[in-house]
Amino acid sequence: MSSDPWGRVDEQGNVFVKTADGERSVGSWQAGSPDEALAYFRRKYEGLVVEVELLERRVRTTDLAPKDAATAIEHLRAHIVDAHAVGDLDALVKRLDALGGVVDSRREERKQARAKAQEEAHAAKERIVTEAEQLAESTDWRQAGERLRALVDSWKAVPRLDRKTDDELWHRFSQARSHFAKRRKAHFAELDQQREGVRRTKERLVAEAEALSSSTDWNDTSARYRDLMRDWKAAGRAQRDVEEQLWQRFRAAQDVFFAARGEVYAERDSEQRENQQLKEQLLVEAEAILPVGDVKAARSALRSVNERWEGIGHVPRDARPKMEARLHAVERAIRDAEEELWRRTNPEARARAQATVDQLQASIDKLRTQGEKAKAAGNERKVREAEEAIAAREEWLAEARKALEEFSG
Repeated sequence: MSSDPWGRVDEQGNVFVKTADGERSVGSWQAGSPDEALAYFRRKYEGLVVEVELLERRVRTTDLAPKDAATAIEHLRAHIVDAHAVGDLDALVKRLDALGGVVDSRREERKQARAKAQEEAHAAKERIVTEAEQLAESTDWRQAGERLRALVDSWKAVPRLDRKTDDELWHRFSQARSHFAKRRKAHFAELDQQREGVRRTKERLVAEAEALSSSTDWNDTSARYRDLMRDWKAAGRAQRDVEEQLWQRFRAAQDVFFAARGEVYAERDSEQRENQQLKEQLLVEAEAILPVGDVKAARSALRSVNERWEGIGHVPRDARPKMEARLHAVERAIRDAEEELWRRTNPEARARAQATVDQLQASIDKLRTQGEKAKAAGNERKVREAEEAIAAREEWLAEARKALEEFSG
């Protein structure tokens, strides 16, 4: 009989392996010596060792799914338990048990990772749905619509949740998008109605503008074109292509009118510039009257200037105020000279001035008499009062005499 620490061969050639549960027959050997029999079955064991090592390496170094790893471990365990091999089979089973622990840990890690991924996916989809529900009430149609389309792509990029939760969130998301789409459709339908109304309004404005384009009532028609432009801006915008066509017609009608008016105004401006030159010459003539010497001659000269001035016609509007101010200045100077002459030659006024002088002189003479009497009587107070009254009236008398002298000028 031959044996080693993990097996033996009996006298009949039966081969046994030693395990923790006792000996187990793994086969028989009749072709050679017991040592050869044990060597053969030890090679069987070494093959199992290689399989265990390969599975350990595969489990520890690859992303083998825990389920597939557990299946491979159980399959190899059964193979080892019933293996026709001689060696430390229990040690191989323990190694598989340890490897099973690794698989269990990985399974738990993956479970936690899946739970975390689901939690993150749920949070991500909740954020998407919440944003979509907020955008559903937006009136920024273009930007909100683009953002909702981007959110669909974001949704697709997030892993699926459990069916119930995923369906509930998708329902909310779909409802938000549908609500926005209905609101946008209603808005643009209303906008189309408004633009149709704008089109009809602007067609009426264009028709009137075209009818006015041949008018020669320059002022009233210009004012009406300003009103039409104001109404055009207030009307809003029609559809883009219609808006452009109507605007081209509206502008063309204005251009016809204002081009014709411009030609007339250019001719009128030329005539008014010539009138300005003529009136400038008259202003030089009028200003030469000053200063006024002979009032009557000055008035006659100004009358001649005014008659020729009225016969010339209009000058450019921007030059008119300054030119008229210069002529009015001459007019005021002559009028002031006339008033001064009248004041100096008015007999009633001269009589009033002479009466004032005579009255003041009589009052002074009376006060002097009173002062002399008071002095003779030794009444100093009355003397002082008389002197003060005389002094005041002498000042008034001097002014009155100056006024009287002006009438003799």
